[in-house]
Amino acid sequence: MAISPLISRFLLPFALKFLYASLRISVSAPKIQLPDKGSIVTFWHGKMVVGWLFSRNLFPDKKAAAVVSLSEDGRLLSDTLQQLGFFLIRGSSSKGGDEVLRSMQELINKESIVVLTPDGPRGPNQQFKYGTIRLASSNHYPLIFADIHFAKSWKLKSWDRFEIPKPFSRTTVTLHCIDLPEFRNEEELRAYTSELSNQLTHA
Repeated sequence: MAISPLISRFLLPFALKFLYASLRISVSAPKIQLPDKGSIVTFWHGKMVVGWLFSRNLFPDKKAAAVVSLSEDGRLLSDTLQQLGFFLIRGSSSKGGDEVLRSMQELINKESIVVLTPDGPRGPNQQFKYGTIRLASSNHYPLIFADIHFAKSWKLKSWDRFEIPKPFSRTTVTLHCIDLPEFRNEEELRAYTSELSNQLTHA
């Protein structure tokens, strides 16, 4: 069922901003300094209720682009993110992947940040896609991962274990600035991506 633009462009952005403002957010960034150049910022798909606004606020002085799929759900999300101040890159690893990577590269080279859910839009849950890791490694882009946890939330029975934090809930965000190696072949890339995903996964 199509969602009215009134909801996606006005009600949802307002609701997200209101909920986000109510949360008691604490940020931990052990031994990292946020880069002052273009970067890739990531968080798991199931944490996007907070992830998008947190990422936007993390770099308030930079242009921010969001990678959003071409699905109907992606259209709803893109309407909302535009109202939250994001430039849009439409596509995913399965549809328009090459064009998405080119757009990401162009924006990062202009010192913008690109924000995405590395396990979206359909999973596997909490597993990085190879393209994100390959792009960041080959171009030496900073890769930041926001590990988000809610003290109290509603949890949906979806593939991504989607969570909606309860208003005024304590929310902890741990930032990881990932120092990516250079990969000699595809096997090394895939092995590293799997290991990194497992390190950042929380049941």
